Amino acid sequence: MNYSDLLRQLTGDAAAPCDLSTEEAESVFAAMLDGGVPELELGALLSLLHIKGESVAELLGFGRALADRVARIEPVSDSVLPVVLPSYGGSTDEPDLLPLLALLLQRFHIPVLIHGSLDRGGHASAAYVLRELGIMPSVNADQAQRQLATRGIAFVPSGALSPGLAALMSLHARLGACNVAHLMAKLLTPFPEGSVRVIGATHSAHFKRLQQYFVAAGEVALLLEGARGEPLANPHRRPRLELYDGGMCTVLFEAENDSGRPLRALGSGPRSSEPAVTAAWIRAALAGRVPLPMPLINQLACCLFATGYTSDMNQAKALVAVEAGSLAAA
Repeated sequence: MNYSDLLRQLTGDAAAPCDLSTEEAESVFAAMLDGGVPELELGALLSLLHIKGESVAELLGFGRALADRVARIEPVSDSVLPVVLPSYGGSTDEPDLLPLLALLLQRFHIPVLIHGSLDRGGHASAAYVLRELGIMPSVNADQAQRQLATRGIAFVPSGALSPGLAALMSLHARLGACNVAHLMAKLLTPFPEGSVRVIGATHSAHFKRLQQYFVAAGEVALLLEGARGEPLANPHRRPRLELYDGGMCTVLFEAENDSGRPLRALGSGPRSSEPAVTAAWIRAALAGRVPLPMPLINQLACCLFATGYTSDMNQAKALVAVEAGSLAAA
């Protein structure tokens, strides 16, 4: 592979950089994931892609390369699709309630796989909240397979599913910016037979790019403006929730006003981002001692519909309303 030619192609004209074709993108990202790109050229390629912005054709090629380099997990249910929650966001001062969504899905016997990084640079991490809730990280795909079969929920570090992708993401500190691997991590799924990826996008450019990607790819995904980058509806103001399937987009819920308001601004929910405090609040919510946030109830209904648990969105809304009501009564 001639990296000088690739770099010149990506540089292109200053006003209009040239995109890679899908086939070129697949080849170059495969080489990146396999550790086959020299360090200097790798940094230059990642930086140019970040500055230019990845095209849909490039994302399709990157996705193909990644799909061939992800550890496989077999589905544990014949009736519903598994839900995949990529957990790479979080903040230093707000709780991560993604485990609450995962445990609510578990109550409906929907298999849930969460993948992400353990080290968030001081940010609250779903992995540590899950640990407080008794869900330990799986060391590899085989252990995750067993956890899904026995408990219906598993957390897997991204390095256990795709070491090459994790290595590219680790370059963030050296390059001073995120790279295409961080976006592709949101698209990672270990289920070759299909899954529902719930993806939270923070930046408007990434959101638009992901919309275009799922229309072109025809894959199933629930896309929303995530809470601090997590694939979770802001518990205080519901974002727009879009379901992609077969190249079609269906808006399941429109956004409430002021959907970007910070989690703690309204005074409810856990008072600390500490994993133990967040886990205790989640236990209280699951026991009915504190009310479930309505945006999470809405998101749960979307997941039931997307996985095939129900064939009708109104039925999904009714089921989660009953579940929320039973918790309140308890």
